[in-house]
Amino acid sequence: MAISSPTRDAYTPPPQKKPVGDRRQTWRSRLWRFDDKASPYAYIAPFFLVFGAFGLYPLIYTGWIALHRVEMTGLDQMEWVGWGNFDKILHDSEFWTAVTNTFLIGVMSTVPQLLVALGLAHLLNYKLRASTFWRTVILTPYATSVASAALVFALVFRADGGLLNWALEFVGLGDTNWANGHWTSKIAISVIVIWRWTGYNTLIYLAAMQAVPSDLYEAASLDGASRWQQFLKVTIPSLRPTILFTIVISTIGSMQLFGEPLLLEGGALGATGGNENQYETLSIYLFNYGWKLGHLGPAAAVAWAMLAILLIIAAVNWFIGRFVRKSAV
Repeated sequence: MAISSPTRDAYTPPPQKKPVGDRRQTWRSRLWRFDDKASPYAYIAPFFLVFGAFGLYPLIYTGWIALHRVEMTGLDQMEWVGWGNFDKILHDSEFWTAVTNTFLIGVMSTVPQLLVALGLAHLLNYKLRASTFWRTVILTPYATSVASAALVFALVFRADGGLLNWALEFVGLGDTNWANGHWTSKIAISVIVIWRWTGYNTLIYLAAMQAVPSDLYEAASLDGASRWQQFLKVTIPSLRPTILFTIVISTIGSMQLFGEPLLLEGGALGATGGNENQYETLSIYLFNYGWKLGHLGPAAAVAWAMLAILLIIAAVNWFIGRFVRKSAV
């Protein structure tokens, strides 16, 4: 049987056009797929734009300044010094004094603060009358400005006529010059930090406690566990990630202590961290270099040193948290 093939001039019908409705449906499906893929990026784009403008760019520019000699009076005049600014602060004994003070004040304020917050959250977790009122009262110090809190406590810790010294003299313990002592000044600043941030951490712990399944408490109660045993065996293990989070946040906050030591005495002594730098923190040290002396290069180097210390502390916390999670399995 012979098969005929089309000739060169054979007629071929033109392709049929899709109906208008099908073309609209195709366009809508393409638009829907584009919207499904592009919308998440559009939603998160404002955050990255703001972070890039006010976070990433200042960080990179500060690192660039840390490698130059720059004065406050001549911002357009930069002289390359490399690692000279870092070498300068690392060989400065005042820098290490500030590091020691920051670490001690951080420990003295963070440990009692988190312990008290954990206990208060445990009390608020039970059914209390006017629980909303008590939660609001606990959060009130956090809503108070650091300037107001520091000024009030500066009056409390005053050497002459301070409320605390009056109470000590009343019970026959004598008075104390809180701001001039190496340890008493750190205690005074730690008290201010504890007062301001305990309520904030209390509400974080309370929210985490309310997320613990009630079945765990019921099972522990059936096994004869007391409330204290339930707190140790059920609540604390369930709050380990939250506790680690608050430790990291409190550590970052202690590295940024500025208003409390600055306003403890005020004036020239507060701006230098005391007459012997007994409560000078890294933020005060940076402030003196950058704004009082006008040396922006070393000040930027101090800022990057603070970032490096925070990264080291975060890494230590991460390793501790990983070890705790492995031991709990």
